[in-house]
Amino acid sequence: MIFQKFVGMVAAFAAIAAAAVVCVIALAFAIYAALRDVIGPAWASAAVAGIVALLALILAFLLTRKARPKPVKGDSENLTSKLIELARARPLVAAGAVAAAAAVVIKNPRILTAIITAAFANRPPPPPPSKR
Repeated sequence: MIFQKFVGMVAAFAAIAAAAVVCVIALAFAIYAALRDVIGPAWASAAVAGIVALLALILAFLLTRKARPKPVKGDSENLTSKLIELARARPLVAAGAVAAAAAVVIKNPRILTAIITAAFANRPPPPPPSKR
């Protein structure tokens, strides 16, 4: 049951991502066709690459700008806050790290299985309060 739900979510995400890729490619072709006659094929290709890079930078900035973890009691420098600070300071490095981690997870099914199991596992009940 949980696995079917997970597979359905992955399929939906893949369909949305594929639609987004098709739209971006169509937009790139349209920009290239519009600029090819004005500035030549080489410069039109460079302009398309620059526009796509600029869009990626803007998207990375928008996604990392509002990410603020909730502070953990007694721990002001936890791993989550350090990672978000790194992503805020260097969004391209963070995007590269996420891409590298995704490549490792996709190529190693054991890691993917462990992540899925951890994500859908039942949380253990909290320990009973001590009687002191």
